[in-house]
Amino acid sequence: MKLKENSHPYAIITIILWALAYVLTRAALSYFSPFSLGFLRYAVASAALLGVVFWKRLHVPRLRELPLFALAGATGFFIYMIVFNLGQQHVTAATGSVVISTAPVITAVLARIFFGEKIRAVQWTAIAIEFVGVLVLVLLDGEFSANGALLLLILAALNISVYNLLQRLLTKKYSALHATSYSIFFGTLMLAVFLPQSVAEVSAAPPIGIFYAVFMGIFSSAIAYIAWAKAFACAKNTSHVSNYMFLTPFLTSLLGFFILGETPDAATVIGGAIILLGVFIFNFGSRSPKQG
Repeated sequence: MKLKENSHPYAIITIILWALAYVLTRAALSYFSPFSLGFLRYAVASAALLGVVFWKRLHVPRLRELPLFALAGATGFFIYMIVFNLGQQHVTAATGSVVISTAPVITAVLARIFFGEKIRAVQWTAIAIEFVGVLVLVLLDGEFSANGALLLLILAALNISVYNLLQRLLTKKYSALHATSYSIFFGTLMLAVFLPQSVAEVSAAPPIGIFYAVFMGIFSSAIAYIAWAKAFACAKNTSHVSNYMFLTPFLTSLLGFFILGETPDAATVIGGAIILLGVFIFNFGSRSPKQG
């Protein structure tokens, strides 16, 4: 199969860049508020993509499909960035990536509801295992209220799952670049409510903080989301792409250790292992013919 027809390389590129984003977000939040960082990241992404859109002469989406692009912008960028950055303030990069790794399962459930994709009995079992893992993350230290950040990250996972389904729909009619660019444009317009705050924080931020925001805007946003949309365009079904998200905790843990010196705590190790076990079962435990 030719590279341009194969979803796997595009999905792998995205997951690597997103894993790096977990680590850099933790670092960047030392210099920016969660709201400003979200706007700055996607303002940079929009600026980069705007030039490409004019260069490629991509037309404005059809009027009847603008609501889909707006919803993609809201779920994938506006709401997602706010709740993700708020949650990521209070957990390690590895913990955040473990919670977001539930997105493939959430995506599969939504795909079942809206696209009619089948979920077998073993996959429902995997979903239950994942839920237990999240509970361990929240309750292991006996401080539920202190872990409210995890609930925000679960909400982020839900939003990115909805975005996955919307990209699956949009890439049936538009190119990956087209679908991603206009989704990010809508999301950035919504995040622009934080423009005044962002300007003030940029003026006080050191160069390294600005570098983090620019790097994530170009690589972990513009490039990564184009590759992600391209993967959906090439894949036969949604889960073939979304399942790659289970790799992010492993990659993020490695990058968090080497870049930030973060050592995963007991809650992350135990809860994360349970969650990843559930995701593994969901992905590979249904290979036998016609279960459930």
